[in-house]
Amino acid sequence: MYSLLNGLSVIEASSFVASPTAGLYLAQMGAEVIRVDQIGGGPDFNRWPKAENGRSLYWENLNRAKKSVALDLGQPEGRALLQELVRKTGQFVTNFPVNGFLSHETLAQEHADLITVRVMGMADGGPALDYTVNSAVGYPDLTGPGPEPVNHVLPAWDLLTGAYAAFAMMTALHHRTATGMGQEIRIPLSDVAIGTVANLGSLAEVLYTGANRERLGNAVYGAFGRDFVTRDGTRLMIMAITPRQWTGLVKVLEIAQDVASIEAQRGVSFDKDEGIRFEHRDALFPLVEARVAAWDYAALKSALDGVGGCYGPYQTMHEAAHDPGLVGNNPIFGRAANPSGFDYPAAGSFATLPGLDRTAPAPAPLLGAHTDEVLAERLGLSSSEIGALHDKRIVAQA
Repeated sequence: MYSLLNGLSVIEASSFVASPTAGLYLAQMGAEVIRVDQIGGGPDFNRWPKAENGRSLYWENLNRAKKSVALDLGQPEGRALLQELVRKTGQFVTNFPVNGFLSHETLAQEHADLITVRVMGMADGGPALDYTVNSAVGYPDLTGPGPEPVNHVLPAWDLLTGAYAAFAMMTALHHRTATGMGQEIRIPLSDVAIGTVANLGSLAEVLYTGANRERLGNAVYGAFGRDFVTRDGTRLMIMAITPRQWTGLVKVLEIAQDVASIEAQRGVSFDKDEGIRFEHRDALFPLVEARVAAWDYAALKSALDGVGGCYGPYQTMHEAAHDPGLVGNNPIFGRAANPSGFDYPAAGSFATLPGLDRTAPAPAPLLGAHTDEVLAERLGLSSSEIGALHDKRIVAQA
C-alpha cells in the first residue's frame, strides 16, 4: 500500500474480476475507493473459494483497502442514493450496462466534469466473460496437444482489462485537470483481448501466413524454451532468449562441441538469433534434454545461477504459497484482519517505490461497513435521515 493517490475518491459499482481489479489497484496506491453493493451482496459476493465461515476468499482479496456501502438498488430510492454518490464524488468505475440508471448521460447531467470508466463485455454492449472472450480470440487452439482446444484457468483478459481501466481513470483525471471536462471511457473485454493479440503480432502473423500457428506443447514460439526433467525428477522451464542466456546454458551443459557440430552441418549460428535456435529445435531440444536428465536439480540450479541462466521449476500452487522467494520473504505480502477470519499472507501493491515506505495490506471491509459514514460525509445526511433509510431497508450497515 502507498499513499500516492491520497485525496482521490472513486465510487465503484461492480462485480466479478475486471472492474473490482481497477478499484483494487487504485486503492492500493492510496485512493479512497467506495464500493457500492446490493444489500446482501452482489453476484460475486459468495464466489468460490470460500472459508469455513462462508466468507469468499475471492471477494475479500479483490476488495482490500476499499470502503463498503450496501444499498437496495432494486428500489428507486436506493438507486437515487448511488447516483448522488457518483455525482458528488466525480469519479466512477463500473461494469453496469451502458444504458439504465447508471448511464453516463444520466449521471453527468449538470456534472460535465464527471469521469466514468465503464468495463464492458462486448463493444456492442453484449455479454461476455473472460472465458468466452478467450475462446473466441484463438489462444485455446494453441494450447495442449490438440486437436481439441484447451482452456487455461487464469482470467487474463479480466486482469488486463482491470489494469487498463485503472490506467484509463488516471488518464481521464489528467485530461480533466487540463480542460475541466469529464468523460466516459468504455473498455470492452473483447477489445482488450483482440487488441492484445494484435499488439503481440499474432493477428498480423495469421493474416500474413494465411494459416494458424502450429501447437508447440510447452515449447515457446520463436525462441529456445521448453520444459525439461532432471535426473531426480524435477521438471523445470529453461529459457535462452538472450545471447548471454544461450552461451551460459551451453557452458553449464558442456554442449559447445555438439552445438558447433549442428551449426556446421546446417550452416547456421545460434549465438545471437533466438529465432534460429527455435527453427532448429529438432536438434537442440533432444541435446539439452539428454544433458539436463544427467543432473540433479540442486546442482543444475546452482550452475545456472552462476551464469545468469533463466529457468523456473514447475510448482503446484500449494508449493508456490510456501515458496520463500515468492511469498514468505516477499515484501508485497503482509497480514490483515480478514473477514474470513483466516490469517494468511495478503498481497498489497505489486509496485515497489524505492524511498517510500510500503504499508501493510489493508483488509477488505465487511459488506456495508461504511454505509452510514459515507452517506453522512458524502451526501450530508443526518443521523435521523440515515436512520429512516435503515427503517425502510433502503440501506444496510454491517
